[in-house]
Amino acid sequence: MKFNKEQGRYIILGSIDGLLAVLGVVIGTSHVVDDPSIIINAALGGAIALAMTNGIGSYLAESAVEYGHLAELEKPLLRSLESTKLEAQTKKKIWNDSIAHGGSSFIGSLVPISPFVLLDEMALEVSVVLSISVLAVLGIYSGKIAKQSAIKHAVRMVGLGILIVAAVTMLGLE
Repeated sequence: MKFNKEQGRYIILGSIDGLLAVLGVVIGTSHVVDDPSIIINAALGGAIALAMTNGIGSYLAESAVEYGHLAELEKPLLRSLESTKLEAQTKKKIWNDSIAHGGSSFIGSLVPISPFVLLDEMALEVSVVLSISVLAVLGIYSGKIAKQSAIKHAVRMVGLGILIVAAVTMLGLE
């Protein structure tokens, strides 16, 4: 499946949101409890809330913007574009972008959770390293979309991940 640039934007945004927000939940929770099931449940709660918020939020925002564009087109035409092919394409775009944003948020959220499901030891350390590695891949993808240096984009994404890990840790959540 090929994504357009608009969906690529939402995939990057959603993945970063899901990965880093849930990584924060994982780090914070793992410093309070040792039970992986509690860490997984807390992180999954955050993942579901974030995916729904991003998906529904994108739907609402995209609807406002895209229907605003339709309204601008209607003025010079002196007619409604309701029930036209253009409105159908607009609805499809809104849904596709919303699903891309919400879905990628949830998938990104699974990255920091997965070590707690799969490993008995060093799950937190693996979660951080895996999350930073996925951010590097997202950076490369971002660079390709921008037709700029994939390395530069990857370094920025990794820097963002390290900043989040440091911030959560420095806030006394360890």
